[in-house]
Amino acid sequence: MTRTALVTGSAGFIGMHLCRRLLKDGFRVIGLDAMTDYYDVRLKERRQGMLLQSPGFRTVNDRVETPGLLMDLMAKERPDVVVHLAAQAGVRYSIDNPRSYLESNIAGTFELLEAARAHPPAHMLLASTSSAYGANTAMPYVETDRADHQMSFYAATKKATESMAHSYAHLYGLPVTMFRFFTVYGPWGRPDMALFKFVDAMLKGRPIDVYNHGNMRRDFTHVDDLVHGIRLLIDAVPERPADGAVPEGGVSGAPVPGDSLSPVAPFRVVNIGNGAPVPLGDFIDAIEAALGRTAERNLMEMQPGDVPATWADTALLERLTGYAPATDIRAGVASFVAWYRDYYGV
Repeated sequence: MTRTALVTGSAGFIGMHLCRRLLKDGFRVIGLDAMTDYYDVRLKERRQGMLLQSPGFRTVNDRVETPGLLMDLMAKERPDVVVHLAAQAGVRYSIDNPRSYLESNIAGTFELLEAARAHPPAHMLLASTSSAYGANTAMPYVETDRADHQMSFYAATKKATESMAHSYAHLYGLPVTMFRFFTVYGPWGRPDMALFKFVDAMLKGRPIDVYNHGNMRRDFTHVDDLVHGIRLLIDAVPERPADGAVPEGGVSGAPVPGDSLSPVAPFRVVNIGNGAPVPLGDFIDAIEAALGRTAERNLMEMQPGDVPATWADTALLERLTGYAPATDIRAGVASFVAWYRDYYGV
C-alpha cells in the first residue's frame, strides 16, 4: 500500500530534496511550509513549484506553531510517517532574533507532538543538529555522549525538542528518531549558508568573510547523503525496550552496539554526517577549483555561539541502515556551483 508522509518545512533546502526522494519512492507526500521571508521567498517558491509537478504531492502553506493546524492536518491525512524539518535555522540569527526560535522550534514542535499523540504515526523523525553537542571537545561526536552545554539559543531550542520528543515517546509510546545533521550543503542551498555566500561573493568579485582566521573544521554533509540517510532511517523504527535490562556491553534494549536507544522509550538519536572533518581552508580551495578563481579572504574573529570544529561518528547510522555517507567535498561543492550557475544564469 502507498504510504503517506507528512514533511514539515517542505519548501526548505532539505525538505524539498527529501520530498523529491519520497515521491520517487512511491510515497504520497503532504508538505507543510510557512514560506517565511528569512531568506529569498522566490527560492522557496521555485522549490515548491517543482514538488507540485508531482500528482503525489500537496502542500499546506502555514506555520507549524499555528494552534490546531497540525492536529487538524494529521486527523485528516493520517500520515504513516512524519519528518519534522520546519524550524528557524541559523546560529548567528538566533543571537538577534531569539523569539522566532522559541515560536517555531519549541512551540511548533509542541504542536506536532500533541497532534501525534492524538493521531499516532508509525514513525516520527525530527531534525536536530550537530550544534546540540555544544561545548563538547571529544571528537568524533557520538550519540551517547552527554550534550549539556549548548553554545547558542538555536542549539538550545533543538536540544529542547529532543527532550520534549523523548517525553512523548515515553508517555505515549510514539516511535521517535532524532537525527543530528552536520553542515549540510548542496544544490538549492540556503543563501545564509557559507557555501552560498562564498560562491555569490566570489562571482561578484567581493571578499569572503572567514571566521576564526580560517581555523575551523566542519563535517560537511552533502544533501543527497543526508536525504538518503533519512530515507533509510524511516524504516529503522525504534522499539520500546522490553524490560529495561542492560545487556553486557550494550545500552538498555539496544539491538546494535553503541545504540542511543532510550532505556524507557522507543526513542533514539542518530548522527547523519560525512564522518570526516574538513578544514575551512580546504573547503574554500574546493570552491576556488570549481569556480576557476581565487577568493580574497577577509580573516575575522570567531562569531559568538559558534564552535571551532564538528565531526560526526556515523557508526550507529551504518549499523542501523548499512549506509555511510561519503561524498567527496570537491565533487559536492562542484554540484552546488553547477546549480548556482544554472539557477542565476551566471
